[in-house]
Amino acid sequence: MNAAADPYRDLKLTATPSGVTIPVRSVPRARRNALDGVVEGALRVQLAAPPVEGAANRALVTFLANLLGVAKGDLAITGGERGRHKLVHARGLIPEMVRARLALAGGG
Repeated sequence: MNAAADPYRDLKLTATPSGVTIPVRSVPRARRNALDGVVEGALRVQLAAPPVEGAANRALVTFLANLLGVAKGDLAITGGERGRHKLVHARGLIPEMVRARLALAGGG
């Protein structure tokens, strides 16, 4: 895949023994759930849910699980639960799989 065809090439994914960690910049109270590119190495995700009582975090996990084709239980927010900058661990995936699945889902 060439650079022009990979809109997620700047995404700073970290491989771990059990999967991959994805940096996320969440934007709650958006019009709809959607991918919004990569900003400063993090996946920017618009979420319709408000950042109240964990609603945006639950929406993020559900949205990413659907995009990546994994069960919600295979995703965990491992950092930034109360902020917009988050770390999401995806069990059983590798960086190349995440980039490919995001590109398919995001139309890239």
